[in-house]
Amino acid sequence: MEGASFGAGRAGGAIDPVDFLKQPQTILRVTTWIFSIVVFGSIVNECYVNKDSQSSELLCIFNENESACSYGIAVGIIAFFGCIFFFVVDLYFQQISSVKDRKRAVLLDLGFSGFLSFLWFVAFCFLANQWQWTTMSKGVSQGADAARAAITFSFFSIIVWVALAVKALQRYRLGTDMSLFATDQFATDPNAAYPGYPTGSGIESTETYQSPPFTETLDANPKGYQVPAY
Repeated sequence: MEGASFGAGRAGGAIDPVDFLKQPQTILRVTTWIFSIVVFGSIVNECYVNKDSQSSELLCIFNENESACSYGIAVGIIAFFGCIFFFVVDLYFQQISSVKDRKRAVLLDLGFSGFLSFLWFVAFCFLANQWQWTTMSKGVSQGADAARAAITFSFFSIIVWVALAVKALQRYRLGTDMSLFATDQFATDPNAAYPGYPTGSGIESTETYQSPPFTETLDANPKGYQVPAY
């Protein structure tokens, strides 16, 4: 893209909503946003069950480990709001005129995507491990599908967030096109020679010198001067 800076065109350009929604980065953000809803929604709604029919106390379905459910919910909520924030950043990214601000936004996206990839990896391992040690009961069996969905979409979220980190890294490596700062004073070809001074017709006029600077017909004794006798 001519005049591109970190994957976007010149500042102030028009935004095409259709093209924006078709971008791979936008599709990935929407996908991971949906995955985050599935994970924390499944845990909140169906992963807290009664220990037995006679008790009203709700326990986490993942081996009765409250930390597992709390961690899954926390990561899901962080991913949910993070997706919304960076979706808005992507939408207005082309309106950012400062190259430094664009660089900061891309680096923030790269760091956040990498951090969320790690959090989802921990969530997948944590939930899967606790589910493996869960004792099946009547209450657990009722929320088993929700627990498996939380584990499955935690794994899918790792892949999507890694893909977002890769996209951010690609945008960072694109850098800034220096044609943004080019002027007509510089030649487009770096090997092109600078224009020389204007030259004449190459034919010297015969009247350039009216008389030669030295002549062989000089008088031996100029007027007013006498050679002294010795």
